[in-house]
Formats: sequence, C-alpha cells, structure tokens
Amino acid sequence: MTIRKIYSLSLILSILSLFVSKNYAQAPAEVVKYTISGKVIDNELEVPLEYATISVENVDDPSIVNGGVTNANGEFSIEVKKGTYNILVEFISYETKEFNNRQVDTDLNLGTIKLGLGSENLDEVVVRAETTQVDIRLDKKIYNIGKDLTTAGGSVSDALNNVPSISVDIEGGISLRGNENVRILINGKPSAMAGFGNTDVLSQLPAEAIERVEVITSPSARYDAEGTAGIINIILRKKETLGFNGSVTVNGGIPENGSISANLNYRTDKFNLFTTTGYRYSESPGYAFFDTRYFEPRADVLLDSISYDRNIEDRDYDRINRGFNTNLGMEYYLSDMSSITGAIFYRIGDDRDVTNNLNDYLMGSEELLGTNRSEIENEEDESIQFSLNYVKKFDNKGHQLTADFQFENDNETQDAFIEEVVRYNNTERDNIDIPSESTITKEDQKEYLIQADYVLPIGEESQFEAGYRGNFENEITDYQLYQENNAGEFILNESQTNVFDYSENVQAIYSQYGTKFGSFSFLLGLRLENTNLKGKIDSELTEEELQEEFTFPIDTDFDNNYLGLFPTVNLIYELGEDENITLGYNRRINRPRGWYINPFPSRSSRNNIFQGNPNLNPAFSNAFDLGYLKKWDKLTLTSSVYYQRETDAFQRVQEEVFISGPSDQQIEVIRSIPFNLATNDRMGGELGFLYNPADWLRLNGSVNVFRFKLDGEFNGTDYSQDNSSWFGRFSSKVTLPLKIDWQTNLFYRGPSDEIQGTQEGILNVDLAFSKEILNEKATLSLNVRDIFNGRKRNSFTTTEFFEQDSEFQWRQGQSVNVSFIYRFNQQKQRQQRNGGNEDYDEGEF
Repeated sequence: MTIRKIYSLSLILSILSLFVSKNYAQAPAEVVKYTISGKVIDNELEVPLEYATISVENVDDPSIVNGGVTNANGEFSIEVKKGTYNILVEFISYETKEFNNRQVDTDLNLGTIKLGLGSENLDEVVVRAETTQVDIRLDKKIYNIGKDLTTAGGSVSDALNNVPSISVDIEGGISLRGNENVRILINGKPSAMAGFGNTDVLSQLPAEAIERVEVITSPSARYDAEGTAGIINIILRKKETLGFNGSVTVNGGIPENGSISANLNYRTDKFNLFTTTGYRYSESPGYAFFDTRYFEPRADVLLDSISYDRNIEDRDYDRINRGFNTNLGMEYYLSDMSSITGAIFYRIGDDRDVTNNLNDYLMGSEELLGTNRSEIENEEDESIQFSLNYVKKFDNKGHQLTADFQFENDNETQDAFIEEVVRYNNTERDNIDIPSESTITKEDQKEYLIQADYVLPIGEESQFEAGYRGNFENEITDYQLYQENNAGEFILNESQTNVFDYSENVQAIYSQYGTKFGSFSFLLGLRLENTNLKGKIDSELTEEELQEEFTFPIDTDFDNNYLGLFPTVNLIYELGEDENITLGYNRRINRPRGWYINPFPSRSSRNNIFQGNPNLNPAFSNAFDLGYLKKWDKLTLTSSVYYQRETDAFQRVQEEVFISGPSDQQIEVIRSIPFNLATNDRMGGELGFLYNPADWLRLNGSVNVFRFKLDGEFNGTDYSQDNSSWFGRFSSKVTLPLKIDWQTNLFYRGPSDEIQGTQEGILNVDLAFSKEILNEKATLSLNVRDIFNGRKRNSFTTTEFFEQDSEFQWRQGQSVNVSFIYRFNQQKQRQQRNGGNEDYDEGEF
C-alpha cells in the first residue's frame, strides 16, 4: 500500500472517528426509570379488582401524567422518572384512594390497596354480619353471601336462594333469571361438591363454607360453554393471613337438624394449610298431592280391571339426611413467583327416605277402591376429589401460567322396598296385597379435568389470554327391579333391569383479548369446543323388545360428536366515575345429563313415572345482555335487559303410556319425558338496588321479569307456548338497640303458564336476629325460614287424556335454627394483614 493511500485512509478514519465521537457526546444520557406497583382489592370481599384505574401525576409538572389499569389479579406496575408524584386509585362504584407527594427515587411498592363501596370503609377489625354485597365486573357480578344472617345454619342451596337473579325451587332445582339450564362451578371448576350436575348435593353442604358467589350471565371464553342461562361460580373460604386462625360453627333447630363445621387456616411464609370440615343431620318432612281426572274411564289389571275416571294421590315424605364432608388443602410457595396447591374433598352420606302414598280411585263421586303404598329407600353415597393447581408468575404485571388437574369419583347405592295394599270400598271383599317390589340402583361416576391457562399483559392496559380444558366424565347406572310372584318369591324383571353406560367428553381451546382506552373497555373471546356424547344400554331385552317397551324409537348404542365455535363479547363504557353501561354477547350449549337420557323409568309411584330420552340432542343458544349501573352517595342501582334464542331446547311433557308389570301385565301410567323443542325465545329485564339511608339501616332488593316463547311439537302434539312470569326479592337489615341485628328476606315468584297447564305463585319470608358476644369474637344467631309456610308448588296440568291439580312441598312447614359461630385469631390477623404489604391472592384449589 502506498504512503498516499495510507494517509488518505488515516484521514478518512480520523474524520469518521471525530464525527462519531461528536454525535456520541451529543446523545442524551439514558433515562433511569422506576416502577410504581401494587395490588387493588375489594375491602369487603377481599378479592382482586380487575380494570381498576391508576393515575400518576408529576407534582412539579402536572402536564406529565402516566397511568394504567390492574390485571385480573388486581396488580399494576407503572414506570416513571425520578420525581414527586400524586397517585390516584379509582374503580367504578368504589371510593377513590390518593397517595399524595410520594417521592420516587427507587422502586415504590404501595402494597395491597383496599377500596370500599361507600365513602367510609367497613370496620377492618371487627367482623360484622351484613346482608348480601354486590360488586360489578366486566363479565360478572360478585355477591358476598358469607355474612347473610338468614343463611346461618343453612345449606349452600339456602344461601343461593338469597342471591339476586338466582332462584331455588322447592325441590332444590337452581335457575338463573328463570332458566334452569345453569352451570354450577366450585372455585371456577366442575366439582364433586356440586354433585356432578345433581344440585341435591348443595343442600348437604353448609352455607358457612362459602366466601362469595359469582353470577356470570355473559361468560367470557375462559369458561366452559355449558349452561345456556350462564354460570354460578361458588368460591369457598380460604384464609390468606399468617398464623393459625379460623372459626367453628354449631347449628341446631326444628324440624330436627344439627350440624357442626370448622373453617381452619394455618399459614407460614412457605405454605398455607386450610380446611373446611363439617357434619350435618337433618329431618325433612314433605308431602305431595295429585288429583287426576280422566276424560275417559280406564281400568287397571292389578285392580281387577275396575273402571274409574278419577285418582286422588296423597304422598307423605319423611327424610333423614346424614352427611360428613371435608375439604383439606395446602398451598406451597415454591418461590415468590410460583406455588402449587393440592386439595382433597371427601363426602359421605347416609340417607333414609320413607314415602307413604295413598291412592283413591273413584267413578264420579263414588269411591270404588284405594291403595296404600309404602316405600322405604336407603341411600349411601361416597365422593372423593383430588385436585392440583400450579401457578407460575413471570412478573408482577399479571404475566402468568396456571395448570390444573382434577380427579373425582362418586359411588352411590340405593335400595328400595315397596309394599302396596288394595282397599276395597262399599263391598264385602277383603283387602288384598299387590306384589311387592325391590329395587337396587348403583351409580358409579368418574370425572377427569385437565386445564391450562396463559395470561400475557400487553402494555399497561391490554391483556391476552389463551388456554385448554379437557373434561372427561363417565357414568354407569346399574338398575335392578325384583317383583314378587304368587309364591312370594322375588323375581328379576328383565324388561326393566338394565345397565346404562354414559360418557360425556368435552375438549376446548380458547383465546381472548381485553383492553381499555379512555372510558371504554372490551373483552373479546373465542372458544372452540368439541362435545362427545356416548351411551350404551345393556338389557336382557332384544332390540325389537326395547323399541316396543319405550313406545318411541330409541338409539341403544350412540356415539355423537358436536364441534362448535362459541364467541363472547363483553363491553363496558364508563359514563362517569360512578356510572357505566355494559353489553355482552355469548353463544352457549346445553348438554343433556345422564338421567335425562336414561330411558328406563323411575318408579316414584304406580301412576306417575319419569323416563329419560336417549334421542336428546344438545341445545344451543345465542344471548345478549345490556346492563346499566349508577351509584349515588347512599344508593347503588343495577339494571339489565337480556334476550336469548335457544334451539333444540329441552322441555318435559306428560303423556299416557303402558309399562310392564308383574307377570308381564300392562299398567297404564302417566309418563313425564324430556324432548327437544324447535326454539325457545327468552327475553326479560332485571332491576336491583342497594340503599343505605342510615348507619343502622341497610336495604336491598331486585326484581326480574321475563317472557319466553316456545315453538315445537312432539309425537304429533303441538307444544308451542307464549308465557311470562317474574320473581322478586327484598332484604332489610336493621341494627336494634344493644347492637342486635335484625334481617328480613322476602322472595316471591309469580304465577306462570306451562306448556301443559299453569303454576301458581310462591311466597317465602325469612327472619333472622344476630348478636355479637364474647368481645365480638362470637356471633349468636336465630333464624326462622318460611314463616308463612308458602314454599309450595301448586300446579294445574291438562292434556288430551286428563287434567290434574297438584301440590308439592319439599320441606313442609316453618323451620327454626339457632347458630353459634366462634372466631379465633381473626381479629389479630386482620390487623397484621392490613398493616403489611402482603401480596394477597385468592387462588383456587
């Protein structure tokens, strides 16, 4: 290389070096930023507040404003430069909290920030009894029913009946906005505690085990698409405070019942051990009455073919329920950012039901004969559930992964012995015995759940979520019917004995995205779900005999798949600090349960039976919900209107059929059977209020008005119907002298037209009194349920063959209960938690 080239290259490098050095010197120094973080929770419910707004304003330059919103765990994290700031924490219908003149020269953690509903916080130390509280979220309403006085000593079913939008009928059936197709979850998952879809189990669990109830009328894509009415998510108690604390509850009352339960918690820095354990005993007398008038006379071969045109049936029930249940779990903190929770739920029940059934058969006004039927049924039930939950947090901004595994097994054995005697009237004939029957029913149910959810915050105000859920359930029902022959021997009735093997396997993936800009927030989701329904009937009958037995064509071995997309949209617009509008849309599915498909009839009486329909298909619905919330100083108003269109909706009808009796004799009975309607259009509106005019008075109430239009036919009969009904509830809590709390709950369900008749209104009124004792470490309560004895169903049914008046009361008469609750170490632990910066996480187990 020549000297000239070397010189030229050196000159170029020197100039370039000078240029780079100059620009480097002019580049601004890297700005150091610090993080303001914390967590926002509800002061009363102690649950995270999602989408709470955080505003950060620079004191020296108010034009510099930063901020963000909390994630699903109530957490926030905002980056700011060094300086002095005013920090504002806001959430619609809640009080506002300010942190003024906070110097930020290192990362600032504000800890757990509690917001109350009113301008004054509830007492953070003393536990007081209150009526149901409500919290409005983007996709649900949360009700704290753990402090409802009228549920003291009651069951989960009793507690649910005090929640707006929910009603529990006299048989324990749960409906949401008048729609019985509602999905029941425990801690966000299907659970043996909810009885594998059989809500009878909820009447055996104590109300004291509940922390809160989430009513989800417009479920997001993260939830199972099951339940056209929506989802009721029951959250059980689990304390998060350090040390050992808990409560013990003892109840007793009339009709004879008693229970004892304990909610215990022990937490250290490395693990949290919690349990809810209890035993219940209850007696529940009830009755039913049926007056059936046939348009044409009929005769029964077992009754010597005597003609009659009227049957009066009077039933008395005497039930004894005994049950033990325990839920034991431990959460282990693998690190500050991850934990694993394991839990075992175990329940055992030993029940005995005695039913006496008197039938009188008449021709006109003449009593011809009657029957006395007695049925003694014993039931033993054992359920066990294992669950594991893993949580991994990647940061404090809501970026996390959760994984769940759950296994459940339920074994139930029922044995019943039925005796029946014929009474002859106006004749010299002696009474005769109808051949006795003995039935044995064994049910074995298994369910596996595998679930994973991933949450990724995007910026300060957006969030993406995706997940998978697999739910695999199998139910085997083994039913045996033995009937007495002329020699007094019990012979197996092969036409009614059967084994029904039914599986429901559901797999789904979903994703959803939510964000907020200004006063507008939205959550969009899509769920892809495949439902596989398989069933097989194992019977001694041939295929031809089966088809003849059930009077309609059935598929005795089916394997059906249903693949569908289920979109969800939830929007919220904040009109002001205490006012918003919400809009939701979702598509849902209603899958028939096993007992709705099993075609072999139940035998609750010789004249009335229920029979499943294996031809049932899932029903699908599209629903819209428009809501409005407004809060004043002492009044909170919530309202919504909704519309739902359901295709292939389930409906039960009654018809006359013949079934096989002893020695293959045919018995004419009234059969109730479900079928798929063409459409069911349901629309309605609800209005609720929470009013606190004074410190000693608290009022809340709600009313739900709905209308539905059915359009469909079955077996050539048109069952189209246009019907409207309503239900409302009112609750008041008054603090009397000597700090005695008095609560009154009133519920009324209006009359309605059914597809084959009408149903009268139902009124229920409960009273409760409560007093804090032992330095406010204990509560003594007295409650009276159904003081006017109005929880009874009166119906009128008419078909082309007969008309029927009926009255049914699951639990007869008023009930009185006394409850004593003792709390230990809770006052101290509440003070400790409120004074620290503990990261409170409700979690699931």
